[in-house]
Amino acid sequence: MAYDNNNIFAKILREEIPCKKIYEDDFVLSFYDINPQKKIHALVIPKGKYVDLDDFAVNASNDEIVGLIKGINIVAKKLNISADIGKGYRALANISEHGGQEVPHLHFHLFGGEKVGKMVQ
Repeated sequence: MAYDNNNIFAKILREEIPCKKIYEDDFVLSFYDINPQKKIHALVIPKGKYVDLDDFAVNASNDEIVGLIKGINIVAKKLNISADIGKGYRALANISEHGGQEVPHLHFHLFGGEKVGKMVQ
């Protein structure tokens, strides 16, 4: 899957499409999913043009990698779902065709606010 500069997340990053922002810094943007699957369903995306986690792991700078991981934690805390504040959450990244990835921009789903259930059924 090649990076598509016109994917929905690229358009959100360029502010061509609005989002309900949760958090933003130099490395990530987080916002609520428009089709929530759980009580709390947020997305955390890197600001760089990375197709998926494999692309990110190979091509991102150390600062971007640290920024994404810390960004996920900051968002979980802001949503009161982190293990030290709430009851925990699931962070999920779908990768490529068999992983169910639909948008060719790396993104993590954060699910929480209720029991998430089995990971794979």
